[in-house]
Amino acid sequence: MLLFDRRTFLLSAVALAGCGFQPTYGPNGSGSALHGAIRVDTSGNREAYVLANKLEDIFARPATPTYALTFDVDTDEAAVGITPEQEITRYHVTGKAKYSLVNIADGQTVASGEVNSFTAYSATGSTVSSVTATRDAYDRLMEILADQMAAQIHAKVAVPR
Repeated sequence: MLLFDRRTFLLSAVALAGCGFQPTYGPNGSGSALHGAIRVDTSGNREAYVLANKLEDIFARPATPTYALTFDVDTDEAAVGITPEQEITRYHVTGKAKYSLVNIADGQTVASGEVNSFTAYSATGSTVSSVTATRDAYDRLMEILADQMAAQIHAKVAVPR
């Protein structure tokens, strides 16, 4: 049986410190440097609005932005739970967002990429509960995509300190 060993933990901590690891939200981390520096541009549907709001929660709404973040979100829904009576009981929702972070001053693309994830919801119950479950699933998906997008941006953008 493998037990946790303090020596392993201490050696891991020393190795991690030696590789230049720096917490994103620590002092002088890229997370604090990007806080209040990104303007999130949005257009379109409810999902894009929810995604933009979550990104603004992560990066904070800027007074004078340095970067502009644009994105395009696409979702798809498929029935996955079907009873013998051919009634759908569960839906699987997938989402993909392509993003681009541009320096406003010179128009150069600083970071770009694509994130994707999925979630699901139950289609059983009343009409109201089904509508609520659908909306909640899409909101959860947009929050997941926003978290992934923010993580990628923090990893890609080296902000001078």
